[in-house]
Amino acid sequence: MSTQTTATTGTTTTTVGGRTYRQPKPPRRGVFLTVLAWVVGLLFFFPVLWMVLVSFRAETDAASNPPELFAPISLEGYRTFFEAGPWPPLLNSMTASLVSTALVILLAFPAAYALSIRPVKKWTDVLFFFLSTKMLPIVAGILPIYLFAQATNLLDNIWLLIILYTSMNMPIAVWMLQSFLAEVPVEMLEAAQVDGASLLTTLRQVVAPVVMPGIASAALICFIFSWNELLLARVLTSTVASTAPVFLTSFVTSQGLFLAKVCAASFVVSLPVLAAGFAAQDKLVQGLSMGAVK
Repeated sequence: MSTQTTATTGTTTTTVGGRTYRQPKPPRRGVFLTVLAWVVGLLFFFPVLWMVLVSFRAETDAASNPPELFAPISLEGYRTFFEAGPWPPLLNSMTASLVSTALVILLAFPAAYALSIRPVKKWTDVLFFFLSTKMLPIVAGILPIYLFAQATNLLDNIWLLIILYTSMNMPIAVWMLQSFLAEVPVEMLEAAQVDGASLLTTLRQVVAPVVMPGIASAALICFIFSWNELLLARVLTSTVASTAPVFLTSFVTSQGLFLAKVCAASFVVSLPVLAAGFAAQDKLVQGLSMGAVK
């Protein structure tokens, strides 16, 4: 067996048993983009890694400048976090995020179906209207929301956060699911109609399995947005319905050392999001790349 590389064509010629095979070499542009993607990924991952490392240090070691890479391991930050009673805020965040995400998917899925597979009149205007609702900053509408919650006795109520998170994530889910549903072959729907399937049966047994990666992607993004939301929870809750991000801010003080405690609390609070992303990573990759190549 002999191997010969042709520089002009960028191919590698391999001779096996008197037969010649040409194998194209990977283009330099592809190698450069791969290296660049790894560098960017490491840059985004390094702050998370540093947060985890600092969380296992004592406050004096965490605040040292320059930082010590081989400081002794300490669980002081985690001990302080769990002694502060984080379970009610974590449970509130989990409840608000899961329930609002489920409501968003249940409402956005038929809406996206009406805007893609069975388009209504001026469906593009409807999509842009959904998008325009995200252009208003939350801080601009926080006062009327607060006055409404005060008048209806919904302050410090987890159901108010669920309603707000559902309305906040609805436009994003509709936009995402509309692009995914647009890729569903019409022939599948026509075959279901011929078999006598109702609309709900078609949505549940025909359309949903096909766009399940898109549904998983939209659900994961809505869950992350709900879990990380701070402003509404900070203003509209106090003790009963306080969420994990609000509880996390209590570790930042104007006096004393708090870096290791904040890193430990941040790592614990981010674990549900990391676990959800890891569990749905295959569906997430399929959903985000769905429709990119036809």
